[in-house]
Amino acid sequence: MTEPLLQVTALNTSYGDSHILHDVDLTIPCGQTVGLLGRNGMGKTTLIRSLLGFVPARSGSVFWRGRDVSGWPPERLVRLGLAYVPEGRGIFPNLSVRENLLMSARASASGQRDWTWDAVLEIFPRLTERLGHGGQQLSGGEQQMLAIGRALLTNPDLLILDEATEGLAPKIVAEIWQVIARIRAAGMSILVVDRNYRAVLKHSDQAVVLEKGRVVLHDTAATLAGTPEALTRYLGV
Repeated sequence: MTEPLLQVTALNTSYGDSHILHDVDLTIPCGQTVGLLGRNGMGKTTLIRSLLGFVPARSGSVFWRGRDVSGWPPERLVRLGLAYVPEGRGIFPNLSVRENLLMSARASASGQRDWTWDAVLEIFPRLTERLGHGGQQLSGGEQQMLAIGRALLTNPDLLILDEATEGLAPKIVAEIWQVIARIRAAGMSILVVDRNYRAVLKHSDQAVVLEKGRVVLHDTAATLAGTPEALTRYLGV
């Protein structure tokens, strides 16, 4: 078997006296999409922020291509090839669409530039019409397109999407999932969080379900899609 791109082992994270993550394991193979599922407040965002170094873990390890990067700060981790689209999108409202995109454009850690300016605008043609607009002038869907486009322009090996379609109109939701499918088909590894478990499973190779900060289900997406009782139990759907 090939070495995993990202591997988290026995991760424990706390906020003060509140123990949030309990011995969480997560593996993202190269070129695969992993769905991260769970009800609100079950630890999904905490897991992402812990592996990215925004929140210090109490214990456990994070490995990138077999290298122990536990405790590394976010700015050092992103140089390895991680890109993060947070819940809330995190665009710069005082910058134009063009400036938001250009500020992130760079080659990958290996020097490749598969995701160019033209490639990003080709999958998000709506942004082409908004290049001179400020970030605060965009709709929620356009902001999400901008956030994903900005992340792609860093030419990452792993794209992390937290609440990929939250609060978006159905038409925009469909467009975002189409883009995720294209990114996946291009061979990029993806970790995706979204409340629509059916869409996540449809567009993932594997999926992990968290319940109160613990991994309670982990299997191929196809296998989990065939276990409606378990999904109902842990996702409340």
